[in-house]
Amino acid sequence: MASVTVTPDEWQYVAFDSARIAAVAEKLLGETGLDVDLKIEVDETTPLGRVSMTSLQPLVVAVESGAFEDAKRPRQLSEVAVADVLGRLLHRCRDRLDPAFGEPPPDAALTLQQSTAWDAYAVGRCARLGYPVQRQRRLYHFRNRHGFNDVADQAFARLWEAQGLTWADLEAVCQETDAARSASVG
Repeated sequence: MASVTVTPDEWQYVAFDSARIAAVAEKLLGETGLDVDLKIEVDETTPLGRVSMTSLQPLVVAVESGAFEDAKRPRQLSEVAVADVLGRLLHRCRDRLDPAFGEPPPDAALTLQQSTAWDAYAVGRCARLGYPVQRQRRLYHFRNRHGFNDVADQAFARLWEAQGLTWADLEAVCQETDAARSASVG
């Protein structure tokens, strides 16, 4: 069975609870079908919200504490935010570990279009698991990278509802929306 470790053990700057974070992560691991050990390293010294997967094996997620904070209660933990952040990353991790998905580039090499397309696909799966997600926020973010047009909106809807996509499918969406943006400029 997969284990979840959250650091730090004792919180100095934020009112977080490692056991609550671990419980959300354990539930998500099961729901995404991942059987991997997960280490969540929280930097509580910054209110920023940057998040990254620093390793796949073992799975390590680095989180600035702002990503897990309740937006209406600074320095307080939001389990909804934890589920939102970890759900997106764990779906992407599952994709990376699935040979049928293909071989996406490392996160640092992804274009903004590729990253937002993959996020739409990942967060759509979180929504189908019953997690509260901000679909309109994700759509707006997608439009900013893929265009404010019908082609982009239809592409987002397909990604949001999809199951079993591959990296090639995500790249095809990016090419489709890029062609639509180019056609509207020319």
